[in-house]
Amino acid sequence: MFVGNLWILIRSWLTGETAWPARPVALVSEIPVGGSRLFNYPGPNDPCILIRTAENEFAAYSQKCTHLSCAVTYAPQRARFECPCHQGYFSAQDGRVLAGPPQRPLPRILLQRQGDRLIAVGVDLQTERS
Repeated sequence: MFVGNLWILIRSWLTGETAWPARPVALVSEIPVGGSRLFNYPGPNDPCILIRTAENEFAAYSQKCTHLSCAVTYAPQRARFECPCHQGYFSAQDGRVLAGPPQRPLPRILLQRQGDRLIAVGVDLQTERS
């Protein structure tokens, strides 16, 4: 694991690009509309949350609140993520801050669908830096 992460770091430094691992996240058939699934990406200590907002619409974000890294939860009835620590709220549509102390949106996890499988393929660094 260390060697793989070290290679990603070295390649990123040399090329200026980040090589994200491709990791299976869930089967489409196992996530109901309005449902969610927790997973880790890109590393084992990077908690993320996958949501299904419509029949063919999925989104995934880092589960760490951008204020103080508390775990956010998905509130499908409000179409938002909620941080219980300091009442931070984020849009489920795009991860932007809706209210509370966070100043940055939730980093979005890039997904690809391959048949019934959803695969994490990267992190949108634009949302991470915003």
